[in-house]
Amino acid sequence: MPQVVRSRVRVLHGPPPVAPMPRRFRSLADREAVAVLHRAARVLIEGLPELTDRLVEALREQEPAYRSAIEADASEIWQEVHHSLRHNVGSLIQPREFREAAHRTSRRIGEVRAEQGLPLDAVLHAFRMGGAMVWQDLVDDTARRHPEDIRLLVHVAADVWNFVDEHCGVVADAYRQTERRLTWRRENRQRLMTAALLDGTAQIAELPDAAAMLGLPEHGRYAVLAVSTARRAPHGTAQPPMTLPAGTDALWHPGPDAEFAILPLAWNEGEADPACPLTNTATGSATAEAHEAPAGAVDGDTGLAALAASLSAPPGTRVGISSVVDGLAAIGDARRLAETALRACPAGGGVVLLDEQLPAALVVSSPGLGAALAARVLGPLDRLDPADRDVIIETLTAWLDSDGSAQRAGARLYCHRNTVLNRLRRFEQLTGRCLTRPSDAVEVSLALAARRLLAG
Repeated sequence: MPQVVRSRVRVLHGPPPVAPMPRRFRSLADREAVAVLHRAARVLIEGLPELTDRLVEALREQEPAYRSAIEADASEIWQEVHHSLRHNVGSLIQPREFREAAHRTSRRIGEVRAEQGLPLDAVLHAFRMGGAMVWQDLVDDTARRHPEDIRLLVHVAADVWNFVDEHCGVVADAYRQTERRLTWRRENRQRLMTAALLDGTAQIAELPDAAAMLGLPEHGRYAVLAVSTARRAPHGTAQPPMTLPAGTDALWHPGPDAEFAILPLAWNEGEADPACPLTNTATGSATAEAHEAPAGAVDGDTGLAALAASLSAPPGTRVGISSVVDGLAAIGDARRLAETALRACPAGGGVVLLDEQLPAALVVSSPGLGAALAARVLGPLDRLDPADRDVIIETLTAWLDSDGSAQRAGARLYCHRNTVLNRLRRFEQLTGRCLTRPSDAVEVSLALAARRLLAG
């Protein structure tokens, strides 16, 4: 806290060589005003409990945020106000002796109120109310006891209000620092809990706290997105790697090789919610008391397929979407499924919904077996000229993608259906496989997937 009175009269002693160098001294009026201020402040110190009572009551009536705090613990608020007034009024009399203690008190108030979640505006309003009450009592006491000195208080009015503003600044700084610390701590806890859910290391006993902290239902349905981009954002950035459709909720978390998003899912219409005991399992309907999915939740399995179809990934971005799992405890399983779907994505980018690419997921889940299958089924083609081999593989892939229709495969390849059939017969001759035999067709399909996904 600065000295209560600052000199207001400046005099010059001789013509300076360059610029005027003012010399300050305290006027007689200032010294008399300080004496009046000290005398009135001592009266306030003597009646400090009564002043505290009045200020606490004023806070109850005029500041809603403090009203609830007073109703919760009136004694704690009274002690805080009393402590602050004692140090601050004492600073008006002995600024050097009380400065540090007064600052520590104001800082502590800012920290405590930030931790309790009281709005900063309310805390600053309380300090200014206290300053106004102290000033008014100083004026009233002087007017009552020494009316002839009331004019002298004008000389220290600015200093008293500067003192109040100084402590408002101390409070605001402490409040904001504490708020930033609490925000970092809360966000760090959320990151750690999200990481534990995705890793599958969260304890069952922690799930209710995790649900409350993250705003997710403990027994809801979830899917996980795994996103890998060509150029990842810097570590710690809050920017998601891609934009989801409007209204889609997602909790993003960075991983070592990909970014993950936990998606809350709504229950499909007519489907019983096992997490809700009020759901009618016979009809799939629920009473009004049944818990609801979070706002922005994707609509069940159908909505997940629609989400996958609507995603517009940036060039080079690969996205894997897990199957649906039940409850926060299964988020780790969903993350592993999403990584499997991500491995099934084409190298050049794309979106893979695991449930729609299960054969490919089987291949990438066991790359050693997938490579062995590809070598066994497609190995004979490697003896051909590379261009000839690639034509057969392209034709075979188009035929399978066309559900075994040579006509549609020919349209894709811009050739006659007979050309397609001739190439397929040549494949059967080279490999000994029969494409009309279901088991051979399955092996060929998986081998092609392995060759495409495990190449390189």
